[in-house]
Amino acid sequence: MSLELRIFGIEGLPEITAGVPLASMIAEAALGQSQGLEDGDVLVVTQKIVSKAEGRVVAIDPADPDAKRRLAESEAVRILRRRGDLVITETRHGFICANSGVDLSNVAEGYAVLLPLDPDRSARGIRDEIQRRFGYAVGVIISDTFGRVWRRGVTDVALGSAGIAAVVDLRGGSDALGRELVATEVCIADEITAAADLVMGKASAVPVAIVRGVDPSWLRESSVRAEVVRPATEDLFR
Repeated sequence: MSLELRIFGIEGLPEITAGVPLASMIAEAALGQSQGLEDGDVLVVTQKIVSKAEGRVVAIDPADPDAKRRLAESEAVRILRRRGDLVITETRHGFICANSGVDLSNVAEGYAVLLPLDPDRSARGIRDEIQRRFGYAVGVIISDTFGRVWRRGVTDVALGSAGIAAVVDLRGGSDALGRELVATEVCIADEITAAADLVMGKASAVPVAIVRGVDPSWLRESSVRAEVVRPATEDLFR
């Protein structure tokens, strides 16, 4: 297990629009900085630029106070709670989140950004293109900002992953005192994502970060949807 992680924010990416070669733009921006790219790096890429590149931007009437709510409901498969303007929904991906992830920040007025249709697939596409064009074997995580039910404040979590474990299962191993671990499954993808957000921030125009030094055993095929999203049959609160 590595005892050191290094995190680099990637600057210099232009405004992302539908159809741009996002993977190549990310790799070229990373290679233009002093840290470059290395095999085993994990790229954390904000959902916002992925959605923009995939054309997941829709027009919305800024003068209509109910427009965002209606859009959030149209993106939901189920509505769990309402409070004022806030709608807690379940998305087609299985995410439980505010307003189906519909976002009006860092986008021109009159438009809203929706979640990618398949964030795991988006991560795989970026990972595969960087390997094909530039020769680097990297992991990729698609990130977004979520609140938590019982805690104040937001944090970044993984929506999709490729080439980096989403969850590491420690059950059957031992803790530091030799006791068997019987329930410990660590959401590595969320932990890496939250760490990366410390250099990306919310208003700094740094939509990608490199996390360097992760445990090589974590570098494998993965899926946030398959590994992280809890099935309704295991959910004690829905």
